[in-house]
Amino acid sequence: MTRMSQLQTPTILTKAAPRDAFVGLNLLGWSGGLAALVVGLAVSFLLFGYFVIYYRNADMDFMVIYSALAMNAGHPQQFMDHTAYHTILTLKDWFALLHDLGLLDAWTLPAIPKDAAGFDLAMTHAVHAGRVLAFLIAAGSVLIFAGLSRLIFRDWRIALTATLAFALSGGVAVHSRILRSELVAACPVIFALMILMVIGRRAHLARPLGMAAAATLCVLGMENKVQAILLIGALPLLILPFGSAQGASVGFWRTPASWLAAIVTTLAALAAAWMAWPLVVTGLDRALLDAAQFHPLLLGRYGVYQLALLVFVAICMIAFAAIWRVSVAETLTSMSAVALGAAAALLLLNVDYNTGNVIAVVNPMEKMLTFADASTSSAASGSSPLAVILLLLDGLASVLARYTFVLHSSPRPTVFLTWLILPGIVFAWRRGERLVALQAALLMAVAIGIDTLGVRRGLKIEYFIFTDPLIILSGAILLEQFSDLSLHRWAFPIAATLFGLHIAVGQSEPIKYAFMRKGPQSICEWNRYYMPLMSVPWCPT
Repeated sequence: MTRMSQLQTPTILTKAAPRDAFVGLNLLGWSGGLAALVVGLAVSFLLFGYFVIYYRNADMDFMVIYSALAMNAGHPQQFMDHTAYHTILTLKDWFALLHDLGLLDAWTLPAIPKDAAGFDLAMTHAVHAGRVLAFLIAAGSVLIFAGLSRLIFRDWRIALTATLAFALSGGVAVHSRILRSELVAACPVIFALMILMVIGRRAHLARPLGMAAAATLCVLGMENKVQAILLIGALPLLILPFGSAQGASVGFWRTPASWLAAIVTTLAALAAAWMAWPLVVTGLDRALLDAAQFHPLLLGRYGVYQLALLVFVAICMIAFAAIWRVSVAETLTSMSAVALGAAAALLLLNVDYNTGNVIAVVNPMEKMLTFADASTSSAASGSSPLAVILLLLDGLASVLARYTFVLHSSPRPTVFLTWLILPGIVFAWRRGERLVALQAALLMAVAIGIDTLGVRRGLKIEYFIFTDPLIILSGAILLEQFSDLSLHRWAFPIAATLFGLHIAVGQSEPIKYAFMRKGPQSICEWNRYYMPLMSVPWCPT
């Protein structure tokens, strides 16, 4: 045996590189991923939405469509419960556009026949047209969410993952095929929050314009559904930890010229407030409020909590400026910009003026209480803090049970994210990432708080759109900070499981409605109240 044969070649063992979960879930890239997402939403819409029989989601399809048909016939807005103001106006113009293009005959109330066969055909066309609009709004909302996420998160893969979770959430799944008021109410406020997150972290000369845009979006949302006030009221506190060292005022805002910008913005805000003041006066008119059966929420007077909210916004803006080194001139300019944006949005109520919309928007909490159950109304109007606390604790217990999914199942895939987010917040805090933990915890706290109040109305799937984005943003913030966890051996299996759960659970409700065999008779319980000018063939006259 030679010496060479005695030498053994060492075996070199190389450890396989860990699989990146982001690579497995983002194979198509940013543009390809978004395109595939929109195509998937469109396929789901066609299979389990567009072709579903026209009366399946009559509440609120019929109510919104009826109001749009009536307005095209020259009648005032009929449905004002939420108020659904922008949804109805948009649908009204959408019907008129389709009619002008020769694509829709059933665009006005007189165009709806009274005989059963004619009614079925006309309403089928109207509902199909309305569902297309609902899908376009939902798809547009997903793309806007994606664009803002790309501005918030440095890694496009995290932005796309957050967008995927939003698009497959239960709220988007429902609102992409039903004409309701929640999507057009919640998304503007969520977009306002995302804009504030972007401009809070990175300073810019035109940052006050972003503040004005955020304020405009908040008021637009509340004009469509007054429940948006809950999310709006949380924004000033919620945004406080979303600053950074790069968010300090740029040089211009520390020069004498900045005061000229502050003065001009203040004058513009005063002019807008003067123009919008008649709407505020109408909204606080006691005779109109009494006729609408409103009752003051605090101290037996209207306008108390609204004024408190304005003061709260100002205090939080000053606190943000002090924490993150925003100059006095920029802070004052931003305050004026917020007032300008809010007043400009309020003026949109004059596009189709109706005092019912005005008093609801000016007094959102009182409007909400008109639909509350007896125990909630009693607690809100009573003098016992204990009754309020007990109601809140009962609601909180119900929300936490729903977040477990095991104790209270629901068609809400976002709850599975909370199983990772809550431990993730603790992990971030223990790892020393206190600011990230605070940001994620505040987002979760606001989501839980709004859901707790929503329990009094059953916390229906339609309401998830207000809080699902908060949960998703909370998870994305943690994921961005701990992106190295994507290389963990369990990262891809967990991510793939969550992806599958989002599809299966999120689409369960649309599929259930698509295969439901219930008839339209339940419409007869409310058609005379909500559709007095339109006869329904199968309901007694």
